[in-house]
Amino acid sequence: MQIFDQTLIVAQLAAATDSKPPAGPLELLITYFPMVLIVVAAWFLLYRPERERMRKQRELLSNVKKNDRVITASGIVGIVSSVDREQDRVVLKVDESSNVKITFTLGSVNRVLADSDDEKTVGAGA
Repeated sequence: MQIFDQTLIVAQLAAATDSKPPAGPLELLITYFPMVLIVVAAWFLLYRPERERMRKQRELLSNVKKNDRVITASGIVGIVSSVDREQDRVVLKVDESSNVKITFTLGSVNRVLADSDDEKTVGAGA
């Protein structure tokens, strides 16, 4: 008889949990609103600033020209000797006295320095 009573209690508990009415629109809104809020906040805090930084970097690279003083991603400072946009290359003169030139990809240019040594800000460190 005791086994029958335990089985009856388990069946009643199972029936009680299954008898929930379907969630209405307000309950669904309350349930999913925090997730939507997190996605929107992540977009404003992460994706949007990164897109802006990438836009500025593309603009900087499209404006690089001969005789600009630049800093590469590896920290090398040089003067642009030539720019080949079709092959994505830039040649930098790094030493005036011995005329040393190094070839880099155009994307490795991080910043362009102005004549007064003020940097035009681009990149993560600026």
